[in-house]
Amino acid sequence: MSGSKQALSNTLTYADAGVDITAGNDLVGLIKPLAKSTRRKGADAALGGFGGLFDLKACGFKDPVLVAANDGVGTKLKLAIDAGLHRGVGIDLVAMSVNDLVVQGAEPLFFLDYYATGKLDVNAARDVIAGIADGCRQAGCALIGGETAEMPGMYHGGDYDLAGFAVGAVERKKILPAKDVKAGDVILGLASTGPHSNGYSLVRKIVEVSGLSLNAPAPFAKGHTLAEALLTPTRIYVKSILKLLKKHSSIKAFAHITGGGFTENIPRVLPKNTVAAIDLSAVPFTPVFKWLQKTGGVAEAEMLRTFNCGIGMIVVVKAKDAKAVAQGFKRAGETVVTLGTIRARKGKEAQVAYAGKLPE
Repeated sequence: MSGSKQALSNTLTYADAGVDITAGNDLVGLIKPLAKSTRRKGADAALGGFGGLFDLKACGFKDPVLVAANDGVGTKLKLAIDAGLHRGVGIDLVAMSVNDLVVQGAEPLFFLDYYATGKLDVNAARDVIAGIADGCRQAGCALIGGETAEMPGMYHGGDYDLAGFAVGAVERKKILPAKDVKAGDVILGLASTGPHSNGYSLVRKIVEVSGLSLNAPAPFAKGHTLAEALLTPTRIYVKSILKLLKKHSSIKAFAHITGGGFTENIPRVLPKNTVAAIDLSAVPFTPVFKWLQKTGGVAEAEMLRTFNCGIGMIVVVKAKDAKAVAQGFKRAGETVVTLGTIRARKGKEAQVAYAGKLPE
């Protein structure tokens, strides 16, 4: 009997196990207005149901093919957590998926997020999701749902992890890359805002080697701390790309430059009998990359396979329209450079051929 009384007097709750349902409910209340701000045709972006609804017919597609992508932010999250700067990684999360959708000619329609942590910090989570909503507005897609998981024992201290899921649509006849990418086509590059969300395990190692604290002034970005500069959000290219696709049927392919850099991403959109000939001297090798290379003693080949080196998106276009397309992207707010051309492949040579050197 005494054992039973003892068990009853020590009744446990979910909160005793480390999960605060009230905090989770508070977070939902805070983020509902953020989701509402991302409304678009096809979605009212209301939260609270078991699933998010989207009306594809309302978007006006005639013969649509759905395109889905998911991604995370990688170890850039660790910098954000250590620096206490959370909003930018929310934008990163959206960018990594929607930039993958748009290279296939797809318009991003809706987005869902997954936020997992050991102990829910409502303010940090709210900042992350505010960034996600910002990214969705930049991409023109609706934030229609997500999941917040509090998992004690799985994450240390204030650590959290993110995953994002985006769905878009493209008319069947307009799916990219086009099948007629060929020798003579021109390669344009759209500038990045920095390392975006790739290579951050190496970035963090270089920060360690540098001996600088995250609060120290950034040697390559006046007026910013090292953390602020390295946490610059990934650029979202969706609106400029969709705008140019409507005007120029001569655009044949895009390559989103993420992990693997030029070396691994450009071949993904090339026919096997072609090579992308890249002039490295044309790459806008910005101060952040110069600092990373010099401080870490990183070889050029390693830079090119780890980072975007200043180019976040590659555009392949017919030579006769390359100038007009470049000007169109500039008017849409992008910084554009001509990187090279497509040529015939010789035997089994690599599908990306470099000439020149990255600017010093």
